[in-house]
Amino acid sequence: MSATTAPATVTPPQAVRTAHTLWLTAVAAGAFETALAVGRMAADGTASVSGIGIGLAVRLTVFTAAVLIARRMRAGAGWARTTLAVGLGILGTASMVAEPLGHLLDGGSISAALGRADALDWLFGASRTIHVAAVLTAVALMFRPAANGYFRKRQP
Repeated sequence: MSATTAPATVTPPQAVRTAHTLWLTAVAAGAFETALAVGRMAADGTASVSGIGIGLAVRLTVFTAAVLIARRMRAGAGWARTTLAVGLGILGTASMVAEPLGHLLDGGSISAALGRADALDWLFGASRTIHVAAVLTAVALMFRPAANGYFRKRQP
């Protein structure tokens, strides 16, 4: 290859491209859920400005990191695939489902929770469902055979 020839660009397999899109979908859903939660707390008067600010700073950091790492994953970085799978696929999903599971383990009823849900709760629940589904599907796609081959080829 001459000094003026750029290395060939490798197009990621469909599974990796779709996983990337799903990570972006999960981030968008998380941002939407954050907006809903902040709006609810502001309307209810249940949070301090500093508490909301800290929560927003943490979420903005996680969302930004997720987008940047997802870009690296799409480019074939194996460390990014692992980071997304463990950090957001396992730990992030656990943090999203811990409260509802805790409610059920404490004897809470799904039908009672649904019965007292308002429109904002339903909207949040729909977004959270999309969020979790996007994360779990993205993780599964990142480890499909074509994706595995892509990540092996992209390693130095």
